[in-house]
Amino acid sequence: MLKVGDKLPAVTLYEFIDVPTEGCSLGPNPVDVAKAAAGKTIALFALPGAYTPTCSAQHVPGYVAQAEALKAAGVDEIWCLSVNDAFVMGAWGRELGTAGKVRMLGDGSADFARATELTLDLTAKGLGLRSQRYSALIEDGVVQTLNIEGPGKFEVSDAATMLAQAKG
Repeated sequence: MLKVGDKLPAVTLYEFIDVPTEGCSLGPNPVDVAKAAAGKTIALFALPGAYTPTCSAQHVPGYVAQAEALKAAGVDEIWCLSVNDAFVMGAWGRELGTAGKVRMLGDGSADFARATELTLDLTAKGLGLRSQRYSALIEDGVVQTLNIEGPGKFEVSDAATMLAQAKG
């Protein structure tokens, strides 16, 4: 299982790009985790699924609201990871106003979740294999803090906790 001191797994996530730029075309774009994290401080949070109640009402909005404070505390980027495809993550991000604040990264095949061993089996609820809810402060691809939630909880992976750790 992922722990403090570990490097992030060398997997590819996908991000939906609404406006094409040099190097990023319109639509889903691959994000090589190792390359994207190199030399940066990242506030990463993962959650069970897009459009789910706690994720939509509290988790993502908290990071959107604290984006400027996190950047002022030295965070270069904020990443939201979920076992959803890039199209869903892009639509969800548009709905929650994440543009320029939180990168909405799809782990559609659960490669990142499996590699970290932070999976949540929600097959019995019709949702399949998902990610556990957690947050981590990452520096140059290495986990500095890790806040894993208990089942059904939302107590330690919130933006306020991450902000306190980033200021730390």
